[in-house]
Amino acid sequence: MKKQSIIILSLAVGSLSFTACNDFLDREPLSSVTSEHYLNTETELASFGAAQYDALPAHKPGEYSIGVFKTDNNSDNQCAAKEDDNFVPGERRVPTSGEWDFKKIRDCNYFLETVLPKYEEGKISGLDANIRHYIGEMYFFRAFQYFTFMKKYGDFPIVDKILSDDYVELAEANQRRPQNEVARFILADLDKATEMMKETAPESNRLTKYVALLLKSRVALYEGTWLKYHAGTDRVPGGPGWPGANADYLKDFTIDLNSEINFFLSEAKKASQEVADAFPLGDYSSMFNSVDLSDMKEVLLWRRYDISLKVFHYVVSYLQTVNPSGNGCGNTGFTRTLVESVLMKNGLPIYASGSGYKGDKTLEDVATDRDNRFRESISIPGDPINSLNNFTRPGITIVTENKSTTGYCLRKGLNQDINMGPTLPSNTGCVIFRAAEAYLNYIEANYELDHNLDTKSTAYWKALRNRAGVDEDFQKTIAATDLSKENDFATYSGEQLVDATLYNIRRERRIEFLAEGFRLDDLYRWRALDRMKDYQVEGFNLWDENYKLYDDLKVEGETDEPNVSSRYNKYLRPYQIQRNNKAYLGYTFMKAHYLAPIAYDVIRLSTPQKGGDISTAYIYQNPGWDIQPGTSAQK
Repeated sequence: MKKQSIIILSLAVGSLSFTACNDFLDREPLSSVTSEHYLNTETELASFGAAQYDALPAHKPGEYSIGVFKTDNNSDNQCAAKEDDNFVPGERRVPTSGEWDFKKIRDCNYFLETVLPKYEEGKISGLDANIRHYIGEMYFFRAFQYFTFMKKYGDFPIVDKILSDDYVELAEANQRRPQNEVARFILADLDKATEMMKETAPESNRLTKYVALLLKSRVALYEGTWLKYHAGTDRVPGGPGWPGANADYLKDFTIDLNSEINFFLSEAKKASQEVADAFPLGDYSSMFNSVDLSDMKEVLLWRRYDISLKVFHYVVSYLQTVNPSGNGCGNTGFTRTLVESVLMKNGLPIYASGSGYKGDKTLEDVATDRDNRFRESISIPGDPINSLNNFTRPGITIVTENKSTTGYCLRKGLNQDINMGPTLPSNTGCVIFRAAEAYLNYIEANYELDHNLDTKSTAYWKALRNRAGVDEDFQKTIAATDLSKENDFATYSGEQLVDATLYNIRRERRIEFLAEGFRLDDLYRWRALDRMKDYQVEGFNLWDENYKLYDDLKVEGETDEPNVSSRYNKYLRPYQIQRNNKAYLGYTFMKAHYLAPIAYDVIRLSTPQKGGDISTAYIYQNPGWDIQPGTSAQK
């Protein structure tokens, strides 16, 4: 059950990227190869599948950024120097043309439509188990693409075959299917992937059965909780105002919502247990700052980088940045709400009697006796950066590209090798799937189903807390939790306050996945952003003590070029540095933003007759959005 890595090879020409299959480079390009002369061998199947791996998240080779660690800038966990239009009413608009792109899905359909008949007829040469594995990969990648679209748009067309260029056929294929049907289609593909893929891949850089199971648990948990918490809205198929009700092709659609919720949560529970029982947890920080993750059993899939092959990133370079005005953080920073949600090592929230929390006047105080996952993910003065430098202070006033936006500076992913220092390439591995997610998916799915914590949930939760150096008695945490003192959107789903147990399950997930890009998806499926109104993004306590670390602070009213927010509030507010910032008055979330608007051209080109009236289009717009380009959400 060896976890797998992916070596990313950037080719100078062409759109395909392959590993361990150099013979493929000598072949004709796909555009000039017919299905008769291609996809006839195990090696060719492996080569085709390798091209799909670029769809998975990674530190993008050659990109000047902190890679996947910046993804949570789109949430309440982190922020960039520039505000996020998703949380500024009127700024997110219906595009003229957009991302209704089936290319990757078409690649999967082409492969399956070509290979399956050949396989059934015994016409593909190679080891049968390996051939099956590579077929399973394509079911996985089709599922992954559909999940990406489902999260973004909700209802979505299900296309599982190659289409002709006939306009009528293409237009009809754009008919959207209800989101729960799309989710079931995804799970069916992942079941096939699980059935066909091996526990250990034919090559050390490929997917496995367990990655498919983990993705299945993720998809099922997403859909089950989405249906549960968005029930009664126009964002759930069959709900009041659901736009699909006006589509003639969906006139016979019915749904038993409770049955669907139970189905998806049960599937999430079963799939996650298979993974969690098979893989132990490992050292936390090593997964993110090591070059070679191949011996880390928790890591199911990761990307490998090799500077000698000119395949590298700059993540460590940004985290080692040293500036006279402070250390760099790659244009991100943890928010105050995230930091305050972190437990003490004794398992108590910071506000609880006996917690031992020292307060937030200094970074040292904030970090003392906190959950190790947090402590290992944040830099405080004195922490080593590399063999030459220690962390001195957050670079809150330095150039935007390197800036620590909140004062809570990211350490997760930092390798102290001076050879990966400022401006130099980095080759630390990038985690894509890890088993801890299965632990958390099981705990949440089980509680959402049965409103209790079974023996598996208890064992998984204790394992996570033990690894984090936190008292494993989560019941003590639950008993000490005062939801009115938790400054966390996840205390609510819609307008309903959740119970302390469910909130602490959500808290555990928030901390486990610091800077790993999970947070916005979680807030969306929990419907936790309904109450985001005039929310001020805040960072560290600047004006009690930390301001003494700097000699270059400039505030509005005293200069034309302020670089920090004023003393009016002691916490650094990155979007109140300048009054003309679009988020100066705070973030407000429009409920229509739970689903993305569909581009005008996508709708216009789906009419039954070419050039027909747009009102007859097969594709309907998502709730709260107009069809016309340039318009913003209505609610």
